[in-house]
Amino acid sequence: MKIEHVELYVRDLENARKFFEKYFCAKSGGLYHNRTSGFKSYFLTFDGGARLEIMTRPEIQNDEKNPLCAGYAHVAFSVGSKAAVDTLTEKLKADGYKVTSGPRTTGDGYYESCVVGIEENMIEITE
Repeated sequence: MKIEHVELYVRDLENARKFFEKYFCAKSGGLYHNRTSGFKSYFLTFDGGARLEIMTRPEIQNDEKNPLCAGYAHVAFSVGSKAAVDTLTEKLKADGYKVTSGPRTTGDGYYESCVVGIEENMIEITE
C-alpha cells in the first residue's frame, strides 16, 4: 500500500503552484476547474512519484494557522543531502520565508529544517 496523494487547500492557487515548482521541482498537471462549484485544482508530481493536490474554491476560509493543533502538521521533502537542505533553506529564507528550526540534526537522527511556506503551511526539508 502507498499514499496516492495528499491535498492542500490554498487561497491563491497559481502562487502555490509556482512555489512548489520553484522550490521543490514539482511538475504540474493541467488545471481542473469545476465551473459549477468554482473548485479548482492542480496535481503536482515530485521526483520519486509523490503527488500533492493543491486546491481552492471561492468559500475558502482564512483561519489563523496553529502548528500545534490536531491534524496534519507538515509535509516533508527529502532533497538528497545535508548540503541541499542548507542551500534550499537559505534560498527560502532569502526569499522571505520564515525558518522555524534548523538546519540541524534532530534527536532521532534526521538532518532537517522547518520553514513556514506558502500560506503559512509548515514544510520540513530533510536530506
